[in-house]
Amino acid sequence: MSAAKTKAQSIIDENPVAVFSKSYCPYCKATKSLLSEMGAKFYAIELDQVDDGAAIQDALEEMTKQRSVPNIFIAKQHIGGNSDLQAKKGQLKNMLKQANAI
Repeated sequence: MSAAKTKAQSIIDENPVAVFSKSYCPYCKATKSLLSEMGAKFYAIELDQVDDGAAIQDALEEMTKQRSVPNIFIAKQHIGGNSDLQAKKGQLKNMLKQANAI
C-alpha cells in the first residue's frame, strides 16, 4: 500500500468523521459548515495545504472512485461529496451519534 493510501486510511480509521477538503473549495466549506452547525467533531485535511495532498487525492480516487472534494467519511463509511451529505441531512444527526461524533 502506498504511503498516501496508508495515511488516508489511517485518517478514516482514526476519526469518527473525516473530510478530505481543499481550502478554497466552496462545497468543502459548505460541508464543514454543516458539520460544525450540528456540533460534530470532525477531522478535515486540506489537500492543497499538505505536501502529499495530490497523492492522497489519487489514493482516495483509487479507494472510492471519487476524485472530487470534499470526500467525506462517517464511521469509516464513504458518504461521498457535499451534495451527498446535504441529501442525508434528515438522518445525519443519527449517523453522527452512532459514529460518536456528537
